[in-house]
Amino acid sequence: MPVRALITGTGHCVPDKVLDNKYFEQIVDTSDEWIISRTGIKERRVVEPGTGLSALAVPAARQAMAKAGVGPLDLDLILVATVSGDMQFPATAIFVQAKLGATKAVAFDVSATCAGYLYLLHLADNFIRTGAYQTILVIGGEILSSMVDYEDRSTCVLFGDGAGANVIQRRNGNRGILATHVGSDGRLAHLLYRWGSGSAHVLTHEVLDERSHYMVMQGNEVFRHAVRLMADAVEVAMHKAGITADDIDLFIPHQANIRIINSLSKKLGLPDEKLYVNIEKYGNTSAASIPIALNEALTLGRLRKGDICVMVSFGGGFTWGSAVVRV
Repeated sequence: MPVRALITGTGHCVPDKVLDNKYFEQIVDTSDEWIISRTGIKERRVVEPGTGLSALAVPAARQAMAKAGVGPLDLDLILVATVSGDMQFPATAIFVQAKLGATKAVAFDVSATCAGYLYLLHLADNFIRTGAYQTILVIGGEILSSMVDYEDRSTCVLFGDGAGANVIQRRNGNRGILATHVGSDGRLAHLLYRWGSGSAHVLTHEVLDERSHYMVMQGNEVFRHAVRLMADAVEVAMHKAGITADDIDLFIPHQANIRIINSLSKKLGLPDEKLYVNIEKYGNTSAASIPIALNEALTLGRLRKGDICVMVSFGGGFTWGSAVVRV
């Protein structure tokens, strides 16, 4: 039987604090009706100021580990996908490792924006297939409230905080990750970025005064590229896995914007009953959006053992990724 990277446990964690659309009506020129019609978002979760990503990542990890029946010392590798970690360095995966007591695990972060979780599935699949590791913890998480400009109505209504985790283990059989695909195009970096925060643009008083340390996005251009790139990524992953759209039991796209989601599902010819959407509750949580949705789908019975799930995402960079998984 083939060696597979099987997702044996899932979990997620979101903050308790809820910001609904009425909140944004009070601080920027917008309305609940406009936000829902343009984005599909009704509310999003945000942490209290000063809360690090590991505060969400560790509970999500513990849920996944409990479901998989593994302890901290069983973990060989910890991978965290984020652009909003606890610190610029060391990696947030290091803090997760310490808090879990996973002293035998290698730990590092991956920065691939909203596609980060699918980059992790790609890495985990290859690590397990080559025999490098047996048990891997992957976490996609973000504290995007730390980099959103709450005076910019075009972006502040979109984003939320959260973390989702998987335990992925080496197994023989037909279940597991069937195919992955990742890509990037740095020529599109100017469409979605955070300028005043890195070594090329050091955080100074001038940068703070100009509010240049916040996220910037050209929404219409992002939309145009996102649908095309994600549709192509899904087609590539399905071809690798040897399946067609008819074989998909559930489709989990990145929860960025309901119009993007609907345009993508229409382009792929997928009916609504095969689509999982939770953007109305959480907004865009970047690298956390798909693992949160995956855990919910499994918990709610939308995905059952043996079902085929297809996931796809895109993000700043541009980065994109897709995966076909038999759960």
